[in-house]
Amino acid sequence: MTEVTTCYLHRRPNLPLAQAWDELEVAPGDLVDIPLLGDVAAGLPIEACATQDSVQAPASMVRRNTYALRVRGDSMIDCNIFDGDVIIIERSESAENGETAVVLINQQEVTLKTLYIERSGVRLQPANDAMPPIFLKNSDIQVLGMVMGVVRRTATTH
Repeated sequence: MTEVTTCYLHRRPNLPLAQAWDELEVAPGDLVDIPLLGDVAAGLPIEACATQDSVQAPASMVRRNTYALRVRGDSMIDCNIFDGDVIIIERSESAENGETAVVLINQQEVTLKTLYIERSGVRLQPANDAMPPIFLKNSDIQVLGMVMGVVRRTATTH
């Protein structure tokens, strides 16, 4: 028999993402539905394709402009974000240097990376040493939001 458990990780402020997670104990009545807008690449950028789905998240993670994206790929594993996780995003049009953000590239592809502002433009840095960074001009990207939490479902077989 397979049992599926759901884990909710909340991001603590002012810490590097790799060390910023606290697991939340959540009662079923403390969950709210938020829109699941599609997939985000944690690897090579993928085409932005919207969906009309929803996912439950703790009310404490949800603000006015909150949505969710399903992670596809392994580029953020060193930040404890894995393929198949659902990330909770707070919509934002800007990011601080070194913040992990959902970024739209050339108005068509989305990716999840740590954003660094450099003299020559922007570096989108994966949190996986096996993957190279992406270098772009400032005009090639648009920040869509910041990672505020993770919903992780794991299956165990008894």
